[in-house]
Amino acid sequence: MNNSKLLKPRPLWSAALAAGGLILGAGALAQDASATNAAPTYLRDVLPIFMGKCSRCHNEQSRFVYNWLDYRTAFTDRGEIRRRIWDSWKGTYFKESMPIANSPESLALTEAERLTIRNWVAGGGVRGVAPPPGADKSKAQKIPLGKQLFTSICSACHQPTGQGLPNMFPPLAGSDYLNADKKRAIKLVINGRQGEVLVNGQKFNNTMPAFPLSDDDIANVLTFVYNSFGNSGLEVTPDEVKTLRAEPPDPSGPPAPSQYE
Repeated sequence: MNNSKLLKPRPLWSAALAAGGLILGAGALAQDASATNAAPTYLRDVLPIFMGKCSRCHNEQSRFVYNWLDYRTAFTDRGEIRRRIWDSWKGTYFKESMPIANSPESLALTEAERLTIRNWVAGGGVRGVAPPPGADKSKAQKIPLGKQLFTSICSACHQPTGQGLPNMFPPLAGSDYLNADKKRAIKLVINGRQGEVLVNGQKFNNTMPAFPLSDDDIANVLTFVYNSFGNSGLEVTPDEVKTLRAEPPDPSGPPAPSQYE
């Protein structure tokens, strides 16, 4: 998804994470009050698409392209976003469409999702309102909520089956890396990770960005993953995520081989 149009002379705006949810830059650049339930908003409709289908390139660690996980940045770049995701894909704009052709993200991005982004831009790029933290949920309640997040955000890379892509994205199915250390897995989703990792005896060297997910979201999606794909059945709580946010990120680099505990 690199392109000369998106080489950035302006600074990135970092998304700030509150303990119970997402806080993006103060002062909306669009009129949130004009939004209706039918009109796409950034927080409700567009950010999940960006996290799942664009974040491998457009994240806060990016050096050469804009961070679309930050509302202010995406709002400023919304015209080019529409042109590259919709117009180029339809053949009415001369630059290469996004995501790049035949990439996992391009194959996973649906026409309905492209239309949502186009309509968000046409509607003024409304930020919307982040949902408030929900009440405490049981493990059984977290799993379907986590499945929704996994489908929209994680499955383009790790695949709907959790098998990953050889030499690109590690498997989550029966993952020794995942099942050996729940704390490490939580911190990885909070902070992202760069560098080599050994999963089920195979080396992978890629980047996982830090996603602007709430404590509830991370608890739900990890609980789903731990209770799917032949994994260990663990549960993750929002309090565990909140506690680990305050700790420094784990160092990137080759981890020691690990086995199920």
